[in-house]
Amino acid sequence: MKAYALTSYRNGGTLEWLDVAEPPAGRGQVVVGVRAAGLNPLDRMIAAGQFRQLIGYRLPQVLGQELAGVVTEVGPGVEDFAVGDYVFGRPAINRIGTFTRAIAVDAADLAPMPAGLGFTEAASLPLVLLTAAQAFMEKARVKPGDKVFIQGGTGGLGSIAIQVAKHLGATVATTVSTKNVDLARELGADVVVDYRTQRYEDHVQDYDVVLDTLGKDETLRSMQVLRPGGTMVSVVGTPDPEFAAQLGKPILKPVMWLMSRKVRRAAKQQGAEYKFLFMRADGGRLAQLAPAIEDGSIKPLVGHTFRLDELEQAMELSASGRARPGKIVVEVRE
Repeated sequence: MKAYALTSYRNGGTLEWLDVAEPPAGRGQVVVGVRAAGLNPLDRMIAAGQFRQLIGYRLPQVLGQELAGVVTEVGPGVEDFAVGDYVFGRPAINRIGTFTRAIAVDAADLAPMPAGLGFTEAASLPLVLLTAAQAFMEKARVKPGDKVFIQGGTGGLGSIAIQVAKHLGATVATTVSTKNVDLARELGADVVVDYRTQRYEDHVQDYDVVLDTLGKDETLRSMQVLRPGGTMVSVVGTPDPEFAAQLGKPILKPVMWLMSRKVRRAAKQQGAEYKFLFMRADGGRLAQLAPAIEDGSIKPLVGHTFRLDELEQAMELSASGRARPGKIVVEVRE
């Protein structure tokens, strides 16, 4: 079967179509026939070698971070899934590879596909839904009445993060471009700042949580809207020592302590806390949030769809910054 793989880190990453064998289901795994797969900036980051020293993929490495599909084989020790089940999920970071027709996935990383969703909608959710859930339910522990500021509220992550924060009972502020102000309000944002004409600092103060989705100078800038005791969760900023522990590489803790020293110091001066989030696979959390998807509290937002054989075009659009709000999804035809 055809698979879209990273074959070299040279020149920002060489991506090619390869012929690969359909995988067997190992212990604790199921094979999923992929029906749709979501695109994410993480695919480009991996191809560019940004995680080369941390994860160490053996090339060629099939890319693709999330999927929806049908179980075609069940491995030993799996009791929660059967052949024919509709599932969605995000494979563990060292087992990615959804840009193909079939993939073996740890059963613990999958969940039953929410009722009422098609494969395309379901495939748009796992990575961003888990990111938002882990930011607001684990790193920051958002509770009803908290105020949450989310950068880029109509992007792939932001559009879901708004809805997850509202589901948890928060008041939500976000930034968008002029053309997306109404959409951000439809997603549930209470305070919508047009970053082309307004400074968010003039409208957002004393917030409990900031979800940093932009990084660079915006990490320190948006930190200033936090109240004393507030928490910044960054998905693009400098990794902190806890990330080394998550990777199972405690030897990197001193390195990440030094790397994050500036931003942690800035947070301390603000009386706040800085936390880096690198989302992990978690089928149980997806299953926990399925009822909110089924009752419409959390709705997928798909901006573009492509066929699997149009993946290069989809990747180009993703990198261009010209995509419509929401996720880009590639569909795999039977």
